[in-house]
Amino acid sequence: MGCCSSASSAAQSSKREWKPLEDRSCTDIPWLLLFILFCIGMGFICGFSIATGAAARLVSGYDSYGNICGQKNTKLEAIPNSGMDHTQRKYVFFLDPCNLDLINRKIKSVALCVAACPRQELKTLSDVQKFAEINGSALCSYNLKPSEYTTSPKSSVLCPKLPVPASAPIPFFHRCAPVNISCYAKFAEALITFVSDNSVLHRLISGVMTSKEIILGLCLLSLVLSMILMVIIRYISRVLVWILTILVILGSLGGTGVLWWLYAKQRRSPKETVTPEQLQIAEDNLRALLIYAISATVFTVILFLIMLVMRKRVALTIALFHVAGKVFIHLPLLVFQPFWTFFALVLFWVYWIMTLLFLGTTGSPVQNEQGFVEFKISGPLQYMWWYHVVGLIWISEFILACQQMTVAGAVVTYYFTRDKRNLPFTPILASVNRLIRYHLGTVAKGSFIITLVKIPRMILMYIHSQLKGKENACARCVLKSCICCLWCLEKCLNYLNQNAYTATAINSTNFCTSAKDAFVILVENALRVATINTVGDFMLFLGKVLIVCSTGLAGIMLLNYQQDYTVWVLPLIIVCLFAFLVAHCFLSIYEMVVDVLFLCFAIDTKYNDGSPGREFYMDKVLMEFVENSRKAMKEAGKGGVADARELKPMLKKR
Repeated sequence: MGCCSSASSAAQSSKREWKPLEDRSCTDIPWLLLFILFCIGMGFICGFSIATGAAARLVSGYDSYGNICGQKNTKLEAIPNSGMDHTQRKYVFFLDPCNLDLINRKIKSVALCVAACPRQELKTLSDVQKFAEINGSALCSYNLKPSEYTTSPKSSVLCPKLPVPASAPIPFFHRCAPVNISCYAKFAEALITFVSDNSVLHRLISGVMTSKEIILGLCLLSLVLSMILMVIIRYISRVLVWILTILVILGSLGGTGVLWWLYAKQRRSPKETVTPEQLQIAEDNLRALLIYAISATVFTVILFLIMLVMRKRVALTIALFHVAGKVFIHLPLLVFQPFWTFFALVLFWVYWIMTLLFLGTTGSPVQNEQGFVEFKISGPLQYMWWYHVVGLIWISEFILACQQMTVAGAVVTYYFTRDKRNLPFTPILASVNRLIRYHLGTVAKGSFIITLVKIPRMILMYIHSQLKGKENACARCVLKSCICCLWCLEKCLNYLNQNAYTATAINSTNFCTSAKDAFVILVENALRVATINTVGDFMLFLGKVLIVCSTGLAGIMLLNYQQDYTVWVLPLIIVCLFAFLVAHCFLSIYEMVVDVLFLCFAIDTKYNDGSPGREFYMDKVLMEFVENSRKAMKEAGKGGVADARELKPMLKKR
């Protein structure tokens, strides 16, 4: 399905030097056109929702009678209280803001347009009446005058639920939102159904709010540690493997020891002088420490066993890390790729969420069973949100694939430039230029394939969550098996796609040809792929573990010695998850570089033999790595002819 896909004639003949990146041709143009049409459809959805008034209803808000706050409104047929002039009433106020309907994703409360949000708690109807008289903001139904708030028998129904929580307008969206976290705690209780004791959840959320400065500082620490580790990889890659191994051993032992020490210390602490609430908090923390200590012990034992099995192969990774470290020295902008990708994803996600909110408020006014107005889309347009969800997955995968293609193009340029002084001024920007000019269609096709696998898996996960506790054991087993198989397929396709993008960066072939070539070379070099990827990925995993352990250990010490904390189970989990996410974003770039280097190395070995005129492109350290590997394989009885056939070309001779 590719277009104008041709490789360099020099690359197709082993009689002349293979010259990658010299001839460029656009690949998979039909898929680029399809992606552009799909994006136009996404834009149509956004434009349609704005044109039908959804933008005004979303930003300004509307009451339960279809009136948009802050403007004059048109009378709706058979709808009481519609068509009101709300020019002076710019904020939406909910009579019962904490009454949430999670199934229908809305607040089950009457909404009114008011002139001001109550900044202080109003405990009685007299306070509500006084607030209306002073601020000119009536918080009861439009049918009830402020003077009747304390005398009318309908006040209990037409006025807000007492006490009225203090609220503040949400910036840009003109909704009065409660400032007290108790309302959000109730929202979380509805989401987290497995918590049987609601007081536990209140204490967890309270712990997060109390420790928010520490959480923010620890998240920043994980970012700094990830940057430091990337710098260390650049300059001391030769000893990095051993440093990481030693630090992980010390970190896992130290973290496990500290957890057991804290558990023993808190268990021996006196409890006679504490209040019942403090005693409950102490018991929660003691239980959490025991779980953490046992989990850390099991993790440490498993980690030691893995390192014991792989200790003889660690040396094989050092040379590859050294070459990858040189790539980062010559291409320092690679370190910042996660930032640009994250920034692009955030921009798209903000746009997607805004459009989704527009869709939630678009459509024609319809009166529900309670007599209030809801906006619903009828006809085929009501399925636009399905299109919108597919767009979320495809375009997100497209952005991630653009990062992979950019990294692959930059590393390929570095590898196949004999004199590194002749590298482009910014290989990253040169790679972005080639991506935009030639290979956007290939990226669109690869990301669409991932989308095709991801969507069924998400549908099955949704079905599984909806049928939880209702389906029989056989159906549950089948669903989980299908989800697991699709997850494995998605991971395999992700890895193949990444190598296909590298093949496209080298040969300028379309996606299918590149994927086939990449698959063939990976299969024919399975032993070397397993050795490099397994050991290399494991060492990068150790780097992630180091960052998570360091951040978690710092969090344990800070949260343990904080005087005004409550339950710090949830804060510590948040910090560790964020630390792992940050470490994964940075070290995944290093992993991409290693994978790209291997494919370049396989091509280099086929078309060059080191003789005059056919010198290797590869680094000398990488060549030493190959020779040492061959010697080791010969000693094991797997060398000779079989080893000489190990590296195959991605392009066949013609």
